[in-house]
Amino acid sequence: MIRRVRLANVAAFLAARVGAGLLVVFGVSVLIFVLARAMPGDPARLALGPAATAAQVERLRADMGLDEPLLYQYVTFVAGALRLDFGTSLFTNRPVIADLAYGFPASLELALAAGMVMTIFGILLGAVSARFQNRWPDNVSRILSLIAVAMPNFVWALILMLLFAYWAELLPVSGRLSERLQAPPFVTGLVTVDAVLAGQWATLGDALRHLALPAVSLSLPGLAQVARLTRTNMVDVYARPYTEFARAYGFSEREISVKWALRPALIPTFTLLGMQIVALLGNAFLVETVFAWPGMARYGVEAILRKDLNAIVAVVMIVSVAFVVINIAIDLCVSFIDPRIRLQSAR
Repeated sequence: MIRRVRLANVAAFLAARVGAGLLVVFGVSVLIFVLARAMPGDPARLALGPAATAAQVERLRADMGLDEPLLYQYVTFVAGALRLDFGTSLFTNRPVIADLAYGFPASLELALAAGMVMTIFGILLGAVSARFQNRWPDNVSRILSLIAVAMPNFVWALILMLLFAYWAELLPVSGRLSERLQAPPFVTGLVTVDAVLAGQWATLGDALRHLALPAVSLSLPGLAQVARLTRTNMVDVYARPYTEFARAYGFSEREISVKWALRPALIPTFTLLGMQIVALLGNAFLVETVFAWPGMARYGVEAILRKDLNAIVAVVMIVSVAFVVINIAIDLCVSFIDPRIRLQSAR
């Protein structure tokens, strides 16, 4: 009976989050569709260039459906998006979904790797800092966190490139794989995962070496924020009465840190991590540019500069769906850490 009640609470919690997520995606679709068409400049003229005649421009506008009413254009866009058909890019002359199938896995692999670095080392650094509050590990951690937050990730990219690529000559600086290696058969689009599935261990090692610098440089500002938030929350938990009772009963500081202080402190940290990891998908374009990483973020910025309507809308929609999915996953993780959240949200 208790198990059925728990499953019902989880189902109600998940249904509420999915419903809210669908509303978010719908709102984003309307907003980006209107904004993309309100941007100055004629996309047909930009695509054809100044030498094109007015008749050629009008013909391309008709092919793109830009001469139709805005509501009809939106309904057509939604119908195509549900089939994963975002039209053709004006500049690559390929289906946008084909461009995204190449660029999205690259950005996703980079964001997931950066998210892992951010999660593991951010939480570890924050927990150590809180455990040794106002002592030298805490002071060093806070100074390093301030430096990491103050510097943009593309600056870290340049610094790490100089240190580990040009001076130490340990890691490569561009692309996802060395030219001498053949990419593994496409399954997920994530080179590291596809290399494991294909059993290509040399390819896996080379892919990890290429992934190291961009992932670390992309993760550092977020890692510092995670460390600072984890430290603040754990310090607050250490000051609560039940930790004093635990000390009075003879539990070690290590047990108190792991069992009673870290778990409640992770709730706001996981919420921050969800937003940070999704933000990496869209904010990685500078790091992708520095390391010549063929990701979706670079593709999206180039689409904006060229006013490639189909590509702009597709990239924003993909990022918004990823934001919803990852935040639902984070909410589920948080609800299992603290069941009170799940129970309150399910009412």
